[in-house]
Amino acid sequence: MRTLGQLPLSIKLPLLAAAMMVLVGAVASQQVLRALARVQDARVQELAQMHVEGLSVALGPFVLRRDNWEVYDTLDRASKGGEDQRMILTVVADDRGRVLAATDPRRVPMDSEIDDLAQNAVALENLTVDGSNPVLRLLTPLVYQGRAVGQIASELDVSDLLSERRGALMSLILGNALAVSFLSLAGFVAIRKMLRPVTTLARQMTETQGEPHLFPAAEIPRGDGELARLARTYNAMVDAVATKADAERRLAERERFVALGRLSSSLAHEINNPLGGLLNATDTIRSYPDRPEVVRQSADLLDRGLRHLRDVTRVTLDQNRLDHEDRPLTPEDFEDLKLLIQPEVSRLALALDWSVLIPKKTSVDLAAGPVRQIVLNLLLNACMASGNGGKVGLTAQNNACGLSIEVTNSGPEMPEAALGRLMTDAPLSPGGGVGLRLVRDLTTGLCGRISYRRIDGLTCVRVTFDRARGATDAQE
Repeated sequence: MRTLGQLPLSIKLPLLAAAMMVLVGAVASQQVLRALARVQDARVQELAQMHVEGLSVALGPFVLRRDNWEVYDTLDRASKGGEDQRMILTVVADDRGRVLAATDPRRVPMDSEIDDLAQNAVALENLTVDGSNPVLRLLTPLVYQGRAVGQIASELDVSDLLSERRGALMSLILGNALAVSFLSLAGFVAIRKMLRPVTTLARQMTETQGEPHLFPAAEIPRGDGELARLARTYNAMVDAVATKADAERRLAERERFVALGRLSSSLAHEINNPLGGLLNATDTIRSYPDRPEVVRQSADLLDRGLRHLRDVTRVTLDQNRLDHEDRPLTPEDFEDLKLLIQPEVSRLALALDWSVLIPKKTSVDLAAGPVRQIVLNLLLNACMASGNGGKVGLTAQNNACGLSIEVTNSGPEMPEAALGRLMTDAPLSPGGGVGLRLVRDLTTGLCGRISYRRIDGLTCVRVTFDRARGATDAQE
C-alpha cells in the first residue's frame, strides 16, 4: 500500500480504472455464465421430459404386461434416434422396482433392482448441469393412463455442455483481459494527457531554485476548467510573489538608509548627552583653578567622560556592540551620571531622588560602558517624561542576587510605542528616538532583564542583572 501511494497520479488513476473494469468484467462474466447455465438446464430438462413422455406412451402397455422383449425393443429403437444420443443409458422397471429392460443389459441385468442406479438420480424438475459431473442421472415415474405403472431411470451425457461453458468462460476471461489491457493503456495515455498541466505545475513548483516560474501560457488548457483555473491562479500567485519580493527589496534598501540614519542619530545622541557634563567640568576648572580638589574631581570626570565617548565610538565600529571586557562598573560611575544629568535637572527644575547602595571601593563585574549608557538613557527619558517641576529618581543596589537599577519619574504612563521599543524586539515604528531600543539591546547583550510598572503615580523601569561572577573588592 505504501508503494502504491508513492506512484504518480498518472499511473494510480489508470490502475484504479483497470481494477474497476476487472470488477465490472467479473460481475458481467458471472451474469453471462449464469444465463448460459439457465439456457443449458432448460435444454436438458426439455429433452429429458420429451424422452420420458415418449417412453411412457410407448412402453405403458408393455410394462403392464411385463413384456420384457417389447420393452427392450422399444428402448433399442428409441436409443437410435437423433437427439436421443445424449441418453447413454435408459432403464425401465415395473412398479416394484424390478428391471424389465435396459439399453445396456450387461450393465443393468434384467430383473435386478433399480435402486442401485437410482441412488444419485434426481427428479426431472431438479435436473441441472452442475458444472462438475459430465453424466446426469434422472429418475421419473412411468405414467400410463393416469397412473404410475413403473419407473424410468436415465443417464444423460452433458460433457459437450460443460465444454461449451468452459469455452464461454475462457472467451470471457480472454476478452476481459484484452479489454482491460487496451482500456488501461488508453486510460493511461488519456489521463496522462489530461494531467499534463498538473505535472507541469508540480515541476514548476519543485524546480524553482528559490524563485517561482510562471506556468507556460502555451500549456494552459483551453476553456475554463479546473486545471485551467488552477494554472491561471498559480501564475497570479507567482506574479504576486514576484511583486512582493520586489517590494521587499525596495523596502530593504530603504531600511538600510533608515538604519544608517538611526545609527547616526544614536551616535549623536550618545555623544551629545555627555558633552554637557564635560563642558560643565571645564567651566568648573576655569572658575576654580586655585582649588586643587575641585580641579582633580573635574579632571577625573573629564577622563571618565572621554573614555565613555571612546567606548561609544568603539561600539559604532563594532556594529553597535559594546566590548564586554571594558573596565568594571564602580560607584563613581553613578556619581558621573548624576553630574551628567544635572544640567537637565536644573533646566526643568526637577526633584532628584538619588540612592546608590553600592559600597565604596567595590566594583561590580559588569562593563561600565554599557551600564552607563543604559542608565543615562533611562534618566534622560525620565527627565523628559516628568516635565517642568517633576520628580525623577534612581535606586541602584548590588547584593547577593545581582545588580538592580530602578529609574522612576512622576510623568504620565509610558506610551505603547515607547513600551514596544523598550520591552519587545518588534520592528521600530516610524518616528521616535532610538534611546529606549538601545537600552533594550544593551541590557539583552549583558543577559539582563527589564520590567515596567506603574505604582503610586510613578512610572518605574527596573533593569536587573543576575549575579554571574559576583562583586569583587577594588584593590587600591
